[in-house]
Amino acid sequence: MFTIEHDFDATVVTLVDEGEAPLTEDVTIHAFEDCVTLEQLDPRTEDVVRITLSMSQLADLGAALDLPEGVYRLRPADEDDEDAADA
Repeated sequence: MFTIEHDFDATVVTLVDEGEAPLTEDVTIHAFEDCVTLEQLDPRTEDVVRITLSMSQLADLGAALDLPEGVYRLRPADEDDEDAADA
C-alpha cells in the first residue's frame, strides 16, 4: 500500500510494508524540485534515517532498475539514438 500527498514544496509518497512478518518500517519519499529524500525509522535507535538523492542520481536509479548487471553512465538521448545508457 502507498499514499501520495501534495505539499506546498514537495510531493510525498509513503510506502507501507504489508504482507507476512517480518515487516519493515514505512518509507517516506519527499520529491522536491532539486532533490528527492527517502526517510525510514530505524527501530533499533528510534532515529529517522534520511537519504538525499540528486535528480541525476534519481535518473540513474530509474535507469538501473531496467538494466542488467554492469557499469553504466547515462547520457542525453539524441533524436536518432534510442539507447541513452553507455555500458
